[in-house]
Amino acid sequence: MNMQFQQYDPHPLLKNYIEKIWVFNSSGPIPREDMKLIVPTGRIKLMIPFRNVATVKINGPIHQSPGNTITLIGLTDIPFLVNPEKDDPSGTIGIEFNARGAYRFFRLNYQGIKNQLHLFTDILGGVAQQLEEQVINAASASNKVALLQQFLIKQFWGCKEDPVFDFCVEKIRISKGRIPVNELERQTGYSSRWLNMKFLERAGISPKNLSAIIRFQEVYRALTSGRARGFDLYDYYYDQSHFIKDFKRFTGMPPVKLTKIVNDFGRQYHKG
Repeated sequence: MNMQFQQYDPHPLLKNYIEKIWVFNSSGPIPREDMKLIVPTGRIKLMIPFRNVATVKINGPIHQSPGNTITLIGLTDIPFLVNPEKDDPSGTIGIEFNARGAYRFFRLNYQGIKNQLHLFTDILGGVAQQLEEQVINAASASNKVALLQQFLIKQFWGCKEDPVFDFCVEKIRISKGRIPVNELERQTGYSSRWLNMKFLERAGISPKNLSAIIRFQEVYRALTSGRARGFDLYDYYYDQSHFIKDFKRFTGMPPVKLTKIVNDFGRQYHKG
């Protein structure tokens, strides 16, 4: 069975707000022993299964994402599992907004959708339904991706930027999650309380929580890509217990256990 994530470049107008666009295809059923674990990335996602029905287990409940429907997954700070409903070949499109991206396209209660999955039609109504019909009728995955990007470009022009929030998110990104909130206070002149409110409004989580996810991602990618040798854990964590606490929080298990599970799907997903 062949399993592949194909990356697409975001349109130039979208590249500062969309972290990645991918199309997943499998030529057969994904092995049952594969855990298909997705850990937090600090991104809000659109997911569109175009072959087979996807199920997502997040925060306890199992949600179904029917074929050719668009699903929005709020920013997550807990791991979740993805599975095709049937043991058949499957295909899914994913569009992932960086932390300062999603609010430029959708006026949503981002704190209210954190760790949740919603059908796009429940959020945008007829506009989303029309988009889904266009995507269904598109002849190829590339054409589907092009339609989705055209839709997002139209959405983008209706939402204004928030310079202070964008500045803080960029500082977190550049520092790889290591900038403290009090330094963001100093550089912006705004209190931590004000910054927390701004982040909850625009992304759904606090700047401290986003920093923890970004910092964890640096370590997680090193561990799962074979780059752990020579990687200095203490560039990101005070001590080993600090690291293990965050690792368990974001993966649901200690580091030693993760090395023993089969998670080829999750490793391929996190490569990009």
